[in-house]
Amino acid sequence: MQSPNMQSNESYSLTTNAITITVQPFFLEDQSEPEENRYFWAYHVHIENNGNATAQLLTRHWRIVDARGSAHDVIGDGVVGEQPVLAPGEAFEYTSGTPLTTSSGFMSGSFRMIGEGGLVFDVAVPAFSLDSQDGPRPVH
Repeated sequence: MQSPNMQSNESYSLTTNAITITVQPFFLEDQSEPEENRYFWAYHVHIENNGNATAQLLTRHWRIVDARGSAHDVIGDGVVGEQPVLAPGEAFEYTSGTPLTTSSGFMSGSFRMIGEGGLVFDVAVPAFSLDSQDGPRPVH
């Protein structure tokens, strides 16, 4: 459920290697300070295993780009402190966030997974827009 202080944008979805990633970003107006060039977003991620084999999420790689084109990479183990194991048909969801110094930007990334038999593969996260109500809405 969306709280009143979140401004929801659309959902973005992409399937790679039978793993579907859906992301819904939210601008957090109550945590942002536009006069201080601080804008904060939350994003809800839904990871679903549509394949026939169990897979575990090992690492994440996010690329966060602001409206000026400045990029920041975030690489680490798991997501929100977990490395979920997804059997066929199972899903895992989490919510996280990111700040920017501009009123818009975008994120994209990937999750490194390991399947049965030790096969390691990457799953793409769709690029998604981070747009607040306080600035121009660029086309990404």
